[in-house]
Amino acid sequence: MNFITRNGLTAAFIAASGVFALVAAPAALAQNNFSAAASSANASNAPATAGTSGVRIAFVNTDRLLRESNPAKVAQAKLEQEFSKREKDIDDADAALKTATDNFQRDMPTLSDSQRQQRQRQLADMDRDLQRKKGEFQDDLNARKQEELQQILDRANRVVKQIAESQHYDVILQEAVYANQRLDITDQVIQALNAPAK
Repeated sequence: MNFITRNGLTAAFIAASGVFALVAAPAALAQNNFSAAASSANASNAPATAGTSGVRIAFVNTDRLLRESNPAKVAQAKLEQEFSKREKDIDDADAALKTATDNFQRDMPTLSDSQRQQRQRQLADMDRDLQRKKGEFQDDLNARKQEELQQILDRANRVVKQIAESQHYDVILQEAVYANQRLDITDQVIQALNAPAK
C-alpha cells in the first residue's frame, strides 16, 4: 500500500486494485471538522482546494484509462492476437457439435437403438470436450487479462503518484458518486500513459 500525505490527511493507494481512498487520522478529522468530506460532497460549489486547510482533491476515471489509454489498447490487441486461434477452434467445435446434433435429429427415426445410443454418446463426448475447452479458454483469458490489467494499473499508479506529488494534491480519488469535471485529471494521466516509457 502506498501513501501520499499532506495537511494531516493520507491518501491510501492500494496498488493491487488501483483504488484510492481517503484515510484520515481521528485527530486530523477533528481538526479539519470534516471539511474534506463536506467539500467533496459540495464539489460543484467549492474550488479544488477545500476548507481552511486548503486540501487539494482530484479524481481519476479508471474506466476511461482502461478504454482510452494506448497501453490498454495495446494490451487488448495483444490478447486478441494471442487467443484468436483458440477462440476460432472453439467456434469450429461448437459449429461441428451443432451440425452433428442436427444430423442426429434428422437421422434418428431411421436409426436402430444401438446406433442411436452410440450417436448420443458421441454427442455427449463432443459436448463435454467443448465445455472443457471453453472453460480452459475462459480461465486462461481471464488470467492473462488480469496480468495485462495489473501492468497498466501499476504504471497508472506511478503516474498518479507523480502527478499528486508534482501538483501537490492531498487526495486523488478513483471512485466517487459525483466529481466536478474540474477535479478530473484523467486526461493528464492518459497523456502520461501514452507517452513513451522512460
